[in-house]
Amino acid sequence: MSKIIEHLEHLQTLLQLEKEADLETFKKMIQSLPLQERQAKGFSWYPVQVIKKGYTYGNRAFVIVEREKQKDEPHHFRPGKVVNLFTQQAAVQRPERTGVIHYVDKNKMKIILNTQDLPDWINLGLIGVDLLFDETTYLEMNKALQLVKDAKKGRLSELRSILCGTQEARFAPMGTSKDADLEVGDTRIAGLNDAQNAAVNNILSAQDLSVIHGPPGTGKTTTLVQAIRVLSEREGTILVVAPSNTAVDLLTERIAEQGVTVTRIGNISRVDENVIRHTMELKLAEHPDSKNVKKIKIQAVEARRKARKYKRNFGHEERQERQRLFKEARELNAWANQLEERMISQILDGSQVITATLVGAAHSLLEKRSFRTVIIDEAAQALEPATWIPILKASRVILTGDPFQLPPTVKSNEAQRKGFDKTMIERLLPITQQACLLNIQYRMNEQIMGFSNAQFYNNKLKAAELVRQHGLAVRHHKAVLFIDTAGCGFEEKMEEKYMSRYNPEEFLILREHLIALKDSYGDEAFPSTAIISPYREQVLHIQQECESEAELNELPLTINTIDGFQGQERDLVYISLVRSNEKGDIGFLKDYRRMNVAMTRARKQLVVIGDSATIGNDSFYQAFLDYCEKNGTYQTAWEYMRGN
Repeated sequence: MSKIIEHLEHLQTLLQLEKEADLETFKKMIQSLPLQERQAKGFSWYPVQVIKKGYTYGNRAFVIVEREKQKDEPHHFRPGKVVNLFTQQAAVQRPERTGVIHYVDKNKMKIILNTQDLPDWINLGLIGVDLLFDETTYLEMNKALQLVKDAKKGRLSELRSILCGTQEARFAPMGTSKDADLEVGDTRIAGLNDAQNAAVNNILSAQDLSVIHGPPGTGKTTTLVQAIRVLSEREGTILVVAPSNTAVDLLTERIAEQGVTVTRIGNISRVDENVIRHTMELKLAEHPDSKNVKKIKIQAVEARRKARKYKRNFGHEERQERQRLFKEARELNAWANQLEERMISQILDGSQVITATLVGAAHSLLEKRSFRTVIIDEAAQALEPATWIPILKASRVILTGDPFQLPPTVKSNEAQRKGFDKTMIERLLPITQQACLLNIQYRMNEQIMGFSNAQFYNNKLKAAELVRQHGLAVRHHKAVLFIDTAGCGFEEKMEEKYMSRYNPEEFLILREHLIALKDSYGDEAFPSTAIISPYREQVLHIQQECESEAELNELPLTINTIDGFQGQERDLVYISLVRSNEKGDIGFLKDYRRMNVAMTRARKQLVVIGDSATIGNDSFYQAFLDYCEKNGTYQTAWEYMRGN
């Protein structure tokens, strides 16, 4: 027990270090900057136009703002971030209002304000939005750790022992279950392979904990969605969570496709119909009682507006009228809240699945609700303190993910050194006896899979017969290719504004390979293609080059960072490594899990461009170079420069 408490207290200490580092970074990067610099660095939108405003559930006002289209530049605004809506108009009382971003859609942003009323200056212009430091996430994580630490008995105390590895998880024997109304059997779902069906049965029979390890391309989401479909038929409402809004939106969409009634709680990353129709907000708007609630809220707003016209130093009758109007507003609000709470209960009670982010599980709408099962997807991207937040609400836990793909982001170097980036699923996989590995991958040619399979998965993965040998429709095709820029003088460069690196000459070699491939395809349809890089500045450079060149602009290209491309795949994937320097410094190319993500996105061909003299001093990359020479193709960049 003492070791468990020590572990939780250690997490609290590291959480505080992370919060301090995050705040310090925020102060340096944002708080001290004038508006023009904040705007240039993507921490402010100014000016913006208010294109829509109104009231949402919980007595909260909202605005949708839009910035000028020609200012479609990179920014740091994301769903769930705390922001400050402000005006530059002179002589305005309370020129700022805080709120939370509900969604960002290109140049539009919806903000749920932390007030009942819209500001009086909302139509006066000179309006902007600033990013604020948000300590809410840290408070919720610390609160969860404290509750887990303080648990003396009950289900949370039992789960704490199991999830900290001091007690073994239990599984119901075939034909029985901890719940009398549920029966555990050998469920076979058509379309799933043996490992996937074993994972579904593992989830169904788990009484405390199930851990599903899903490497790239093994159909983790497909397996999970099928398990959720079966669970939704057997028990009450299930809570399904993931670390990011993007991951939650994808799950929401995939679960709904199975005919399961799902309600999305919290912020959303996309505003397309496939996601937004499942949100609590839209379900409330479509409820038969919603018009009445909206009408009552507007009456309350009007009563408060009239009341504020009467100053406190007016006469007796005016003060009485002011008090009467405020009382009327309170009564109207109470009535609206009562109707709204009833509507929310009806929606949640009628949901087979509720989806949210990890921190979103602490949403006030779920405050009094508990669940038989919580499913935590992409658990290998979740800080452990955040993972405990939804666990507080459940009696059994399903963790799915892959610790050998992208880890959670940690901003404090000290916290990272002390293990803050080690996730719960990473801790549990080696010690959980009945953890399930999905071992058949359906994405990659066997050669593309081979390097990651050896480096990360002990060669336990197998390529499905359908994809094992598939490739591009060109002569002399090799599924894996490394193009070496060593000796070419292609030194990396630093972009000072964002402190990100790029290598323009490296892209010129990539371009030559891409054009040659295009020529070989002629009039035939070109394969879906992605160009990815660990460095944001290289991505921006490549995007600009491709947009300015008609020959490239017409190709089906996706250009993104490795992090931004996670979860996606293409027939052909180029990776631009960027790093090329005399010191052999490879920076965060050292994060091999990030490179595992990058190297497992391609279906038919993987092309990596880099400087072997820089990366070859690292054992991981030297192993990759050796793999390319043995199993793929190793070329020098000079082969693409002879015609220049």
